[in-house]
Amino acid sequence: MIELSRVGLGTNNFGRRIDFERSRDVVDAALAAGVTHLDTADIYGGGDSERFIGEILEGRRDAAVIATKFGMGGGDGTPAYVRRAIDASLGRLRSDHVDLFYYHRPDGSTQIAETVGAMQELVEAGKVRRLGVSNVDAAQLHEAVATASIAVVQNQYSLLDRGAERDVLPVCAELGVGFVPYFPLASGLLTGKYRRGQSAPSGSRLSGRPIDDETYDRLDTLDRFARDHGRSLLELAIGALLSRPEVVSVIAGATTPEQVRANAAAGARPLTPDELAALG
Repeated sequence: MIELSRVGLGTNNFGRRIDFERSRDVVDAALAAGVTHLDTADIYGGGDSERFIGEILEGRRDAAVIATKFGMGGGDGTPAYVRRAIDASLGRLRSDHVDLFYYHRPDGSTQIAETVGAMQELVEAGKVRRLGVSNVDAAQLHEAVATASIAVVQNQYSLLDRGAERDVLPVCAELGVGFVPYFPLASGLLTGKYRRGQSAPSGSRLSGRPIDDETYDRLDTLDRFARDHGRSLLELAIGALLSRPEVVSVIAGATTPEQVRANAAAGARPLTPDELAALG
């Protein structure tokens, strides 16, 4: 399987919620904490996420493993688009290669085999080191792996959304493909900062959005489990996912250096087999 830092930095906030200088602070804190897996996409921040990363890593490109994606927000999976997308991303990233290149979401019309076949050509050309697919189901993952060497799949997975355990995770185990969860903190719900009867913190992702009682009930159960096992809710949320053998890295977004350091520390505390079994 591909080697990635156990916690990765999601950069979808770069160029959207935080500017260049704040993004630099976050990346510097990530690298200092051993979070070397930087996950971006051509659509994040309208391209600014890639641009920021390219400038921030100028002169130290080898300090990070850069993963980027194409094929969402107006893109498609045709071979011609794949070739245009990688060249555009490389320009913004100021690099001659990306370490991990994802098909962000199947377009619903192009056969996945056609798309990943074109992606494999980029590996042979030296523009891409490893390949990934994202937002796929089990059948699509099988098709992709039958066509090209797929290192990882990136799908949504958290303790509040465990659907991946029913389908894609078992296929990853079967095929030897790594799994990279996104939204492991469920848009911040699993950080411990949302409390029943209290307003969401100002500026948070869910500020102004209602959270139903059923969700709070599930959070309360997870919070009790975490405290009973000497952990914070954040440590449980990240540690539980990293306890799965198929999971090679967990993508957690951050807008401050403090968040990066907390995520990195949580990644150092995977659950024991007994704890994972008790969590159910």
